[in-house]
Amino acid sequence: MTTMTGTQPVLPPERPLGPEVVRWVAFVVIALPVLWGAAGLELSWNRILTAPGDMWRVIDRMVPPDLSPGAVQRAMPKIAESLWIAWIGTMIGAVFSLPLAFMAARNTSPRSVNFAARQILNGIRAVPELLVAIILIPVTGLGAWTGTIALGIHSIGTLGKLSSEEVENIDPGPVEAVAAAGGGRVAQVRFGVIPQVMPTIVAYWLYRFEINIRASAVLGVVGAGGIGAELVAQIRFNDLARAGTVMFLTVAAVLAIDAVSARIRRRIITGQPGVGPIGAFQAAGWVQRAVTIASLAAAVALLVFLLVQLQTDVG
Repeated sequence: MTTMTGTQPVLPPERPLGPEVVRWVAFVVIALPVLWGAAGLELSWNRILTAPGDMWRVIDRMVPPDLSPGAVQRAMPKIAESLWIAWIGTMIGAVFSLPLAFMAARNTSPRSVNFAARQILNGIRAVPELLVAIILIPVTGLGAWTGTIALGIHSIGTLGKLSSEEVENIDPGPVEAVAAAGGGRVAQVRFGVIPQVMPTIVAYWLYRFEINIRASAVLGVVGAGGIGAELVAQIRFNDLARAGTVMFLTVAAVLAIDAVSARIRRRIITGQPGVGPIGAFQAAGWVQRAVTIASLAAAVALLVFLLVQLQTDVG
């Protein structure tokens, strides 16, 4: 479309070519690896179309799960073992990652120490927990101890990286105030850095604990303890009903821990007590109240049911 101003036509501005080229280049860069990966996985339309039906048949055999006393008594100790593996692994990661985080932060350590600490953390993060567990099995043997060490080692790398970035983003004001008062490097870290970063770092620890609970279930597949070993055993014996029991109890435990951990992390990061359960219930609408009551009743009923099953003699 053109317009006339006096005797000279006014042409619309030409569309820049650069953004269009960037969009097409980005599309090609994303699409080519996807197509290449699909070809390497030997995917076919037949497999893609039949996958939902195959998955539904597996789920149909898992549901309803076998909640007999024998199945529950076999699964619950393994779930508890996964929790202990995740908790101790997280504590190992927390203890060793904290000093490494200050060594890896550019504002709290010399350049040589900073470089070495960063490379250590990068090297630890580069090896997945599953591979660490496989490497440790000849040394520590099968069992929970292998999974605990594997999660602890990998947690060091992840927590150290996140914590070092938090240390680098501090407000320099308190540190300068301690230095102005005559405090040395240790005093600056103790009184100027740690009070700023510890709430967030502790929240990272809790978040890593949530991740480790899920990871401990996967480590059991290679014999590193936890609920994963029980799940693999039931699938191997083609007892999908009991495998459904393991899945159901694992998901219930993870959801409960995630809810509690998220509330604690929010309290630590914000520093505010927040609205309590009773206050939140009173402020909610009638639909939310009904859902809350139903969820609470279901949780209590499940807890009572599991306790009864655990106390039942299976002969």
